[in-house]
Amino acid sequence: MPSVDHAALLALFDRELREGARPDGPGARVERTGDVVRCVSTAQGWNGVVWSALDEATADAAIAGQIKDYTALGLDFEWKLYGHDRPADLGPRLRAAGFTPDPEETVMVGEIADLDLGATPPQGVRVVPVTDRAGVDLVADVHEKAFGEDSSWLRHQLLARLAADPDTVVAVVAMAGDEPVSAARMELVPGTRFAGLWGGGTVEGWRGRGIYRSLVAHRAHVAAARGYRCLQVDATSQSRPILERIGFVPLTTTTPYVYRP
Repeated sequence: MPSVDHAALLALFDRELREGARPDGPGARVERTGDVVRCVSTAQGWNGVVWSALDEATADAAIAGQIKDYTALGLDFEWKLYGHDRPADLGPRLRAAGFTPDPEETVMVGEIADLDLGATPPQGVRVVPVTDRAGVDLVADVHEKAFGEDSSWLRHQLLARLAADPDTVVAVVAMAGDEPVSAARMELVPGTRFAGLWGGGTVEGWRGRGIYRSLVAHRAHVAAARGYRCLQVDATSQSRPILERIGFVPLTTTTPYVYRP
């Protein structure tokens, strides 16, 4: 993305995806409480704060209010803190209130027209769209092997999205014969210029062969065909170099602060 207007792109990102957040699945809702925008779902969905406009005088009360509300619902939740959020000490304030930070990630953004999307899967690997329960099971299987995490939440959420609102989610799995070796999904946000790339993971033994890059290219072509202009990724230190070679640029950082009552 040559000659990026960083400030303008960051403002667009905040306005469309954070302050203007939309429900991310069946049973989810977006609420604004004071200067905080949050997502509320079931225990199997994603719950958390996506945007805030706080200062030194209002931050602690806002944090306490979110803890009280989510605890009353019996829900764990996440405060998704971005590197440019205010006040500058919001992270320490969250830790003092009982939140635990997960590892920091880099928000990467790419304008689809400027990305290098020529990657294809290696020989013997094919990319298969996921449209049913069998495909979702393959995605969940890859997730567990690639990340070493329970994938029951992913299985539930992806099945619900595909059944209720299939135009807002795209999932793919890379198959080597009958073996699922990589998987990823994309969330399409109606009314915005952004599509989000999520969950890209490859099982050990198949990494370093360009499969991740080919799944990025596949999803980018789908997003462009549906009229989206930009892709957004919360990148780990492993995926950031690959995305930079494709043409993504770092926009800010994001750190999930998790609260468990």
